[in-house]
Amino acid sequence: MSLFQAIILGIVQGLTELLPISSSAHLNLIPWIFNWTSSAEFNTAFEAFDVALHVGTLLAIAIFFFKDWINLIVGGYKQVVKKEKTFEGKMFWYIVIATIPGAIIGFILDKFMEDILTKPLIIAIALIVMGIILYIVDEKCKSTTDYEHLTFKQTFLVGLSQSLAFIPGVSRSGVTMTCARLLGIDRTSAAKYSFMLSAPIVAGAALYKMKDFVFSLNFFIGVLTSFIVGLLVIKFLLEYLKKGSFKAFAIYRVVLGAIVIALLIIR
Repeated sequence: MSLFQAIILGIVQGLTELLPISSSAHLNLIPWIFNWTSSAEFNTAFEAFDVALHVGTLLAIAIFFFKDWINLIVGGYKQVVKKEKTFEGKMFWYIVIATIPGAIIGFILDKFMEDILTKPLIIAIALIVMGIILYIVDEKCKSTTDYEHLTFKQTFLVGLSQSLAFIPGVSRSGVTMTCARLLGIDRTSAAKYSFMLSAPIVAGAALYKMKDFVFSLNFFIGVLTSFIVGLLVIKFLLEYLKKGSFKAFAIYRVVLGAIVIALLIIR
């Protein structure tokens, strides 16, 4: 894998992991579109590099929400050890519990269906279908709950929806934000909870794949690029959703899916 490819994939990861447009779809489609997958060397390096790029966006989430994470961890500790009930303590355990089913189901399905689900046609269909669902849900559902008033039921169901993220094109942030909106959570809170919820699973996947990482210049440049872009995207999306909607992202998904199908027909 060249330095140029590492930078491009780092930018793509930083942009698409945190927006509801599917990083896995883009990371699979970009090499396919530019015919990078014709190289056996690229394919071997890409398998672990894909997960490594998620470390960059994981760091972006950790740094951007650093105070939130400290408060959550301290609150979770106090709730168990000192029996002190706080919002942070409650939310910490909500995230822990909500992560478990999605992680288990996603891991099992991904392990047995990875080769089938990474086909461009499957990705295109997932992009289009999820884009339409995101648009309808976001337009029709009212905002009745903010981040500070999330219930166990809401956080658990959003966490469970993560299991669908194993399908490239569905998008972890896309499916969790859609589920959150369906449950009446406002857009900004849906995005924030989606970011916080993604951290444990991404960290687990990175640790699991760490033995396959190749710590080269390209590796560090790719991770650094996804980290910087990820920070910018988090700030942008949280500000944008204070007044904007998910409509633009839904339209983008449908258009991209249609382009992929058109390329498949042409090729």
